[in-house]
Amino acid sequence: MSSGIGLRAWGLRFVSTAEKSPPLRRLQFPVLTYRRTFTTSCSTTSISNQTTTTAKKKEKVIVISGPTGAGKSRLALELAKRLNGEIISADSVQVYKGLDIGSAKPSLSDRKEVPHHLLDLLYPSEEYSVGQFFEDGRQATRDILENGHVPIVAGGTGLYLRWYIYGKPAVPKASPEIASEVHSELSELERNEDWEAAVQLVVKAGDPKAQDLAFNDWYRLRRSLEIIKASGLPPSAFQVPYDSFKEQFGSKKSDHSPYGTVSGDGLGEKLSRELDYDFICFFLSSQRLDLYRMIDMRCEDMLSGTDGILTEAARLLDIGLLPNSNSATRAIGYRQAMEYLLRCREQGGRSSPGEFYSFLSEFQKASRNFAKRQMTWYRNEHIYHWLDASQPMEKVLDFICDAYHDQTGNVVVPESLRMKKDLSSRKEISVLNAYRSKNSGTGGGHRTIIQVIAGASN
Repeated sequence: MSSGIGLRAWGLRFVSTAEKSPPLRRLQFPVLTYRRTFTTSCSTTSISNQTTTTAKKKEKVIVISGPTGAGKSRLALELAKRLNGEIISADSVQVYKGLDIGSAKPSLSDRKEVPHHLLDLLYPSEEYSVGQFFEDGRQATRDILENGHVPIVAGGTGLYLRWYIYGKPAVPKASPEIASEVHSELSELERNEDWEAAVQLVVKAGDPKAQDLAFNDWYRLRRSLEIIKASGLPPSAFQVPYDSFKEQFGSKKSDHSPYGTVSGDGLGEKLSRELDYDFICFFLSSQRLDLYRMIDMRCEDMLSGTDGILTEAARLLDIGLLPNSNSATRAIGYRQAMEYLLRCREQGGRSSPGEFYSFLSEFQKASRNFAKRQMTWYRNEHIYHWLDASQPMEKVLDFICDAYHDQTGNVVVPESLRMKKDLSSRKEISVLNAYRSKNSGTGGGHRTIIQVIAGASN
């Protein structure tokens, strides 16, 4: 990879005496606008009501998740072709228009082959919540089933999928008056970037857990204050359906999060029988070292060509957004790219090769850490069957199709397709701890001077 990867896309020109290496593969994901259908809130069915309907044959929904870079989107696409399915995206970044490369959004040709839902719903300046995903995802599911097709939900946003499968809490919606009141109380603090003062305001209002929110997550902070004003209770006071299912089966939380974990042999199948759809869930992953290497190459790919993630990040800056200021700009890749571009602009449109590769390394590390967090999250989601992404695609597809058509309700992953959930040896852990990115063209000999045209995004 030469140090000019993807840089011309956002106004770079450079002079180099270094030997150029072959260009990386170019990934292109054109934008296709999806017309959103707004729905009324879908209420969560109580466990007792669900239990009385278990005798009735439920409609099947396939869920495919996995860490970033594992290949779940390609698997979902091929599966949809076989089963006459339609895909519902469960990705918190793919909902945004123009954030295509960094979110690995399906290509235009893929969307022509198979209908995709919940893509390009909002502009990057807008917020999208897990509760809204629940409503939109469930509505898309009903529409697909009514058309006689198979819903295939694919994505790696764990909380989106947890609420989609188990239901959302019955948290009250804020009235326009309350929303306006909250806005007036927090807007000046947000303009002044006084996050700590805003957090303390919400803590004093009645939500001590506001201190645990991610820095600058103004959307959730406002939502917490809205809930307090609407109900007199903090968000944590409202029962999460996922926790209700755990309590029903007598499982205990093994961590301190409000969503906890569950344990027990065959618990995934037991849970599935109590839900309002017959969810058949798979988690696709590779061996950790192979996954890390694929993630590193994927990050490099996202910087190549004339329409890479740097171009998309520059557009976010050009419309007045700052890194880590809302959901879109907190997304991995976009946050790092925006911060790098800001440093370039502050330096009069200049950047050294070292600074560029430092940004790339940070992007790759953040992506690997995200994959690690995803695997930790899903180890505690016992409704998922773990599949080995290194196995032949046809073999994996055959297994999932057989599981979909099976009438017994028991899914048993063959040993040849099974992916282990945990690292099994000290050697494996040691190798992972010693892992470092090896980027193309980062060796000695590079003396490239990169010049950035400040503010350019074309």
